[in-house]
Amino acid sequence: MSQVTHLAVRGILEGMTAQPSEYHRRVAAQKRTSIIEAATKLFLDSGYDGTSLARIAEAAGVSRATLFKQFTTKAALFEAIVTEYWKLDDGEAPLPEPGNLCAGLETIGRRYVALLTQPGMAALFRIVIAEVPRFPELGETQFKLGKMPYFESVRRYLAAENAAGTARLDDAEMAATQFLGMISNYVFWPRMLLARWEPDDTAITNAVDQAVLTMLARYGAPGTHGA
Repeated sequence: MSQVTHLAVRGILEGMTAQPSEYHRRVAAQKRTSIIEAATKLFLDSGYDGTSLARIAEAAGVSRATLFKQFTTKAALFEAIVTEYWKLDDGEAPLPEPGNLCAGLETIGRRYVALLTQPGMAALFRIVIAEVPRFPELGETQFKLGKMPYFESVRRYLAAENAAGTARLDDAEMAATQFLGMISNYVFWPRMLLARWEPDDTAITNAVDQAVLTMLARYGAPGTHGA
């Protein structure tokens, strides 16, 4: 066999072996999604304690071996649910560059709304609220793996704006709490009590805009854009 033929055959064989690998990764991702969706529904319907991994596997349409291969414990599965729901859809987009406080806050505000209003987020909070008296670790997981990393990213952004001279604040943590709180108190928390709380896009946009204006009035440096 000539060297050219050998290289051609080798390339074909490598291509053939690469395709199943990509296929298997895609199938594994689909099964993971099915497991997470099934677990979220069962946790909400039957409670965390009342849901077994076997029931989750059955509801997800996968074998127990497949489920245990991805999640060895129920706690690990819940951690995956929290991480999945708090993950940004735009590829873990970087923080806005400091220098334009108004534009940066608008971007962060829109991202926060997208996270809070995605299907299943309210259900996730209901699971934690219902089960945390018996399983306080669920609340800790939701806080440490979900809310806290996002909150920390907003705190870092505000600290960067302060360092750039476009914001004036002594406590970036408090400022982040205020900004996210103004948005979530309108967009999200009423959903916990009001089944039909569905503000339209105009109302949500206005809530974000008003939160941004409040932050600019309180923390914007004189002479900066939007201040």
